[in-house]
Amino acid sequence: MAKPNYSFEKRQREREKKRKKEEKMKRKLSKGSSPETPDPAQPGDESGAAPAGQPADGS
Repeated sequence: MAKPNYSFEKRQREREKKRKKEEKMKRKLSKGSSPETPDPAQPGDESGAAPAGQPADGS
């Protein structure tokens, strides 16, 4: 039976973490550069709906 190559597995995990981190950073940058498309769930929009977690009557 072959013995496991732990250093290879570790390198693979580190590469995957790095790839995910880069993707997350790209999403953050692209999200921050386009403020002209506001999220409808943002507080302060004029839809008349109460924000999540707050009662509709304001009490």
